[in-house]
Amino acid sequence: MSDTHMHADDAAAFVPGLELSRRFYTDAVRPLLEEAAPGIPHSAARIGSGSEVLGYDTPRSADHEWGPRLQLFLHRHDVPRHAARIRHVLSEHLPKTFLGHPTNFTPTGEDRDIRVMRATDGPVHHRVEVTGTSIWFTDTLGFDPAQGITQADWLATPTQLLAEVTAGAVFHDGLHTLTPLRRALRWYPHDVWLYVLACQWQRVAQEEAFVGRCGEVGDELGSAVTAARLVRDLMRLCLLMDRRYPPYGKWLGSTFARTAAAPRLTPILTAALAATDWRTRERHLGHAYEIVAHQHNQLRLTDRVDTATRPYHSRPFQVLRADRFTEALTARITDPALKELPPIGAVDQFTDSTDVLMCPALTRDLITASRTPRPPSVPGPRQHRSSPRHPHAHG
Repeated sequence: MSDTHMHADDAAAFVPGLELSRRFYTDAVRPLLEEAAPGIPHSAARIGSGSEVLGYDTPRSADHEWGPRLQLFLHRHDVPRHAARIRHVLSEHLPKTFLGHPTNFTPTGEDRDIRVMRATDGPVHHRVEVTGTSIWFTDTLGFDPAQGITQADWLATPTQLLAEVTAGAVFHDGLHTLTPLRRALRWYPHDVWLYVLACQWQRVAQEEAFVGRCGEVGDELGSAVTAARLVRDLMRLCLLMDRRYPPYGKWLGSTFARTAAAPRLTPILTAALAATDWRTRERHLGHAYEIVAHQHNQLRLTDRVDTATRPYHSRPFQVLRADRFTEALTARITDPALKELPPIGAVDQFTDSTDVLMCPALTRDLITASRTPRPPSVPGPRQHRSSPRHPHAHG
């Protein structure tokens, strides 16, 4: 059989991971749970990392960290009493396969932290995580939302993680806590939303003139790189406007495609990326800026802001002057502490290191550092704006 036919057959038989996990819980896990710990309340879900949680899995996803897997949440006091026994019963009595997929997971040869489905004749090394909600959320996000969500919690949590804990599916919520916690994390409080929107506009303001300036000195590659950065920032901005947490790069385009602005913006952003000269690049970006600016006004979060592009001061580059949107949004923030923060935003608006963003302890340290008052002699981020005073604007 040809590879084409094999892939077609795989796709036809493919059961999305969320549906696979739902059936696995209902048909295999729950009956064993009722035997191992009868009457013990629990919740069951498939949330957290994994392409299936965001709804983007395909047959390709089965090559690692995909398969019949889920979380079982117990009351805090039931975890030390029952979790080990439940794990053991599942290991001994789960079926070796479910809907044609092995329920046993083993590490890959290259990376002990990455596990794949493998057939076994012995006990099943399953991916049913038995834990408590407080433990799981603290490990995943760096805080327990049941204790309240602070401003620092919101800003220190990458949007990829917020997407992972609010997407996926809850199969059973016998604890009556998982659903309310996910609802509390569904979107930013209003002032925090205004702040991250303002900071996303600020990112655009800081570089929108550089597409032309790079091109003017013959640096078409630098102009193209800057344009790509601006396209990414505009896509993330549209997702924030649409009240969707922007995911990391692999799924950014797929998630952006679900926004209201995508049908109109996608061909324009694609043309900006495909342009081979800076003037064409700038023209497409200018069109995109005006569409996104109009979308801002439709939200009615601020007074209307003029959506027309304009020259960058005395230079012949067309820009939106996106800092006008930053200022308009900041003016509507009512929390004095948030209003006075430098316009650098949530943690993934000022760092994109994967190793940092995967470590809640590091992201919380970064947010703490960004909010620490500086001596008067030390310039803060508010002094580095897209204006004649911006150090990058010189030259």
